[in-house]
Amino acid sequence: MKRRQQWRIGFATALLAAALMGLSGCDPQRIGELEEGVSTEADVRARFGEPENIWDAPNGRVLEYNRQPQGQKNYMITIGADGKMSALRQVLTPENFAKVQPGMMMEDLRKLLGKPAKVTPYALKRETEWEWRWVQPPNSPMVFTAVLNSDQRVLRSGSTADRSTEKQ
Repeated sequence: MKRRQQWRIGFATALLAAALMGLSGCDPQRIGELEEGVSTEADVRARFGEPENIWDAPNGRVLEYNRQPQGQKNYMITIGADGKMSALRQVLTPENFAKVQPGMMMEDLRKLLGKPAKVTPYALKRETEWEWRWVQPPNSPMVFTAVLNSDQRVLRSGSTADRSTEKQ
């Protein structure tokens, strides 16, 4: 009986992982079905589901759709005060990484890049590393890391090649 339960749990976990990895593969189709100034928040949710987070914006709100840790993209979809989609952006870009500066607050970092793929605390150093997986054009897998201090402010940041994708 125990072996059967383990098999079911393993099978369910594999199905969930496959479904999550498949999510990012469907993104281009979902994006193609949406139109700025026309699509509503209901249209966005029908295509992308529930957002990871919702951020207030000056003229509406931003829905965060995270594809970490399996994917290499994070999307921020802006819904204007009129209830229509006004922007859909993939935020893990060199341009956005350049905006990450020492002293930046954790919440601002999160609003800029979305939820990280990995968070690693270093208690003795009183620092925490946040990592996002991304692709440097045309197709180089990368990891962007921001190191935060105990006050939840960025100390330093930078990108390196994603060694986890290299063949063993």
